[in-house]
Amino acid sequence: MPKISKIWAHEVLDSRATPTVEAVCVLDTGQFAISSVPSGASTGAHEALELRDEDPARYKGKGVLRAVNNVNNTIAPAIVGMDPTQQSAVDDKLIALDGTENKTKLGANAILSVSEAVAKAGALAMKQNLYSWIQALAKVLGLVTAYHVPTPLFNMINGGLHGAGNLDFQEFWVVPASSKSYVQSLQAGVEIYMTLGENLKRRGAIHSIGDEGGYAPNLFTNADALELFVESIKQTPYALGRDVFLGLDVAADSFYKNNEYAIRDKSAPMDELAFIEYYKELNNSYHLALLEDPLAQDAWEGWKKIRAALGDQVIIVGDDLLATNPKRVEKAITEMACNAVLIKPNQIGTVTETLKVIKMGHDAKWKIIVSHRSGETNDTFIADFAVGIGADYVKFGAPARGERVAKYNRLSDIDAQLTASQK
Repeated sequence: MPKISKIWAHEVLDSRATPTVEAVCVLDTGQFAISSVPSGASTGAHEALELRDEDPARYKGKGVLRAVNNVNNTIAPAIVGMDPTQQSAVDDKLIALDGTENKTKLGANAILSVSEAVAKAGALAMKQNLYSWIQALAKVLGLVTAYHVPTPLFNMINGGLHGAGNLDFQEFWVVPASSKSYVQSLQAGVEIYMTLGENLKRRGAIHSIGDEGGYAPNLFTNADALELFVESIKQTPYALGRDVFLGLDVAADSFYKNNEYAIRDKSAPMDELAFIEYYKELNNSYHLALLEDPLAQDAWEGWKKIRAALGDQVIIVGDDLLATNPKRVEKAITEMACNAVLIKPNQIGTVTETLKVIKMGHDAKWKIIVSHRSGETNDTFIADFAVGIGADYVKFGAPARGERVAKYNRLSDIDAQLTASQK
């Protein structure tokens, strides 16, 4: 089998002009693979560490030369000569080199850049499409799934830490019906996104574009954004509740303080029980399909209550609650705190660890959602990854901005390949 002959990394920029790590894996066959990793603005406290230089003289402290040096000087010498098709062995070596629970020595950004580059190189060595190779790696770990092009969660209005200080909730989604093909879902998402933009212009709601390509309009309340969705969808050929649905990433930690939740829709902050009642009212009005991070990331009792109250009607998604962390996922499964897991490889640090977390969610019969980050690159790894593991949904942002569109277009390529192979 081919061997890894060289690994090296350098600093590149993500979609927010923030430095990130790009790694190259070269094989002794001359084949090579490149991977660049994203970064999040809304990061959970339980995520693996994204190593930054903290040097105010460069990129306001956001440089990643320390992580780059860790790839070039520590990781590379240890894995040169290894077989790129042995992903678990490579990832075990990366984990051992770091030796900390949350990748605080080498940085999850350094480790993941290499792990993903090796996965891509493994696919090249095996002469397979990346999504096929991901499926094979998952099968080794006991995760057996069929290829599935996931349903996109289109983040069309950006608020919270992804917006412009305009709204409390972080993401407002339009979700095509899962019965629709990927081609139909993409068309519906784009047409509704266009119509939404036209409505915002007509209303004079000054709008910029948020970190994930969604509009960041000046609105009075979070419910106003949902009403805009209702109005815009009515102007398209699609019916709300039949062709498309609505969903939210609340990112509740961003407005949680002193055990209360303060949002502009209510005149006074709400305690946990009152906030859950608010969600019930919201769901009665808009029949939400998914609700991500509705409560603070360590409010375990509250998560159990909202799952019990709404879990049979709404997919309750854990992101900050779970942080793609096996210990937290295990706890959430045991305590029935949610019924879906958001998967972000850079929250845990290696491809193998990510696959193991997905298997836990899959075995618990949870929905699996593979997600980008707000600071993205044009790397399309997670599109192939989502198809390979049979994800139910993907979060790539709005159908706008190059780093988001690259992933939607990659799904289009895969969908066309799979469709052709079935003829």
